[in-house]
Amino acid sequence: MMNIRILHCGKSIENYNICINEKVIGFSKRVAHTGDLIYLVVRNEKVAYCGARAIVGEATDYKPWDNSELYVQAFNIENVEYCDPFDISILSTVGGKSWGIKYTQASKAIKDTRATMLLNDEFTKNISNAFHSFLNEVNIEESEEIDSPEIQDSDELDIMGTFLTVKFHSEQHKARGLETLVNRNFYNLFEEFKPENTILITDNRKFSTSTIPDEVTNKNINGISGIPDALLISFNKSRKIPLQINLVEYECYGEKRLKPMDKFNYLNGHIIPQLMRFASAFSVVTDTRIRESTVKSWADKIMNDFVYEDNDISTKVSRWIKTIHPNINEQKISYEFSKMLLDAFNSQLRIMLIIDELTSEQKETIKNVINSFKLGSQESIQFLGYVVRLEQRINIVDSNAEYALSIQK
Repeated sequence: MMNIRILHCGKSIENYNICINEKVIGFSKRVAHTGDLIYLVVRNEKVAYCGARAIVGEATDYKPWDNSELYVQAFNIENVEYCDPFDISILSTVGGKSWGIKYTQASKAIKDTRATMLLNDEFTKNISNAFHSFLNEVNIEESEEIDSPEIQDSDELDIMGTFLTVKFHSEQHKARGLETLVNRNFYNLFEEFKPENTILITDNRKFSTSTIPDEVTNKNINGISGIPDALLISFNKSRKIPLQINLVEYECYGEKRLKPMDKFNYLNGHIIPQLMRFASAFSVVTDTRIRESTVKSWADKIMNDFVYEDNDISTKVSRWIKTIHPNINEQKISYEFSKMLLDAFNSQLRIMLIIDELTSEQKETIKNVINSFKLGSQESIQFLGYVVRLEQRINIVDSNAEYALSIQK
């Protein structure tokens, strides 16, 4: 069932314009679903205006906003319509003084048919063929939450149960290893990555950086060595470069590194240097021949060992290519995908760290370090950091509830 929601970008005109220009929206809470109808709103000169609406498409990992870490959900948007901006405070005629809480707070689904009909009528009356882009303000503020002393029963959180945070044994332990458990439950953990739109390769030993012989001395030119724990290839037809290459690195403090100094030393002496090695291998700081050799080698292994050998992957790749080139000859699909892989390695490369503990400050530091490495296209290498915790059930109160409480001792 389609829900109707208002996505309020607060005073951030920049984020509002990005949503429209990039055809993507983000939510600070897990509220939206594919198929929902979204009215996009931004505050300009103390007035909240709606200038567009769209249907929520598939979940995506693409978050082009500067404050992207605030958004736990992101979706592509489809069937985008524009209108001459109108003041959404007209909703006060049906919602009264608390219309903001009723209809815009946390992008909740609007259940009041009077409000949804009013929004539709006002939008239709002002419908336009072009998007009205407000001028960016100098001081961009975060998306706002509408505060009020009124607390509605519907806003209270239902608690599913209580859990105890326990430590992973290590990275690769067969029963309680972070990498083991995440690989096994990858698509249940990361909802932005759908099986139909990704290829997850955990056979990591096939991928290592290259060395090549020097044509003059006939000696090997050594590259920067490194082998990621997994490779994730994601497809998004809406992007200029449809493929995104993710080098996945699992790290775990686990039961071995408990003291703060041990964790500090491991982070700075192993984790960050390892991620820098991955970034360096594909960056312009590495000899061009080594970089090109690595990219070609990896692309060939993806094609030969996975696309050609796995019928499910082959079918998936074929479907991806046909969504971009509907009339393509079957014999050219492999060539086109191989070319897309090379483009992605040179333009859309990202390092993904999955770890059991990471502060926001540490994440920001690593992000800045990785972003400093440039690809051949001069695009920065991107970084994503995820913290995964192991929780043991204490008590289940309501299996239909959405939230849970956990305690770490």
